Amino acid sequence: MAQLFFKYGAMNSGKTIEILKVAHNYEEQNKPVVLMTSGIDTRDGVGVVSSRIGLKREAIPIFEDTDVFEVIQKMDHKPYCVLIDEAQFLKKKHVIEFTRIVDELNIPVMAFGLKNDFRNELFEGSKYLLLYADKIEEMKTICWFCHKKAMMNLHYIDGKPVYEGDQVQIGGNEAYYPVCRKHYFHPLMITEGE
Repeated sequence: MAQLFFKYGAMNSGKTIEILKVAHNYEEQNKPVVLMTSGIDTRDGVGVVSSRIGLKREAIPIFEDTDVFEVIQKMDHKPYCVLIDEAQFLKKKHVIEFTRIVDELNIPVMAFGLKNDFRNELFEGSKYLLLYADKIEEMKTICWFCHKKAMMNLHYIDGKPVYEGDQVQIGGNEAYYPVCRKHYFHPLMITEGE
């Protein structure tokens, strides 16, 4: 029976590598998958799933008005799995559409993303994935400053922590550190090139 999975983690926890690995494993067995990602993340172009270690792959971009259920339902060949990257940026309606893909089309959906933003608030997509997913898994990484588990994302500009601003601010290692709770509230000095 198909299920909706949500795999979340702080920045640098390997979410994108995992999604690319899952896609590869299915396709190596001649089981086609559909890879999708938020249309908001344009760091490497619209509709590109890209990892920090240099692996990347084309994907179907999801915009605010995209009906992901309809996209999958209209495909000529039923995929074995639907894989979603940057799921935190999606809307509640997209998450409901994922549940329909699972429940009505009997296709597993695996969504990967951040749980909380740099202000330590839930993203809309993550909130509804936490509510509707059949299985939830945390992908772990360690704090940039110590050996503890990173569970928050510290945003910084010019070496200074930033705790306010628009929720969606696209960036990678140049703008965010994965941190534990202690170092989220009391970060060590961040210097250029660190």
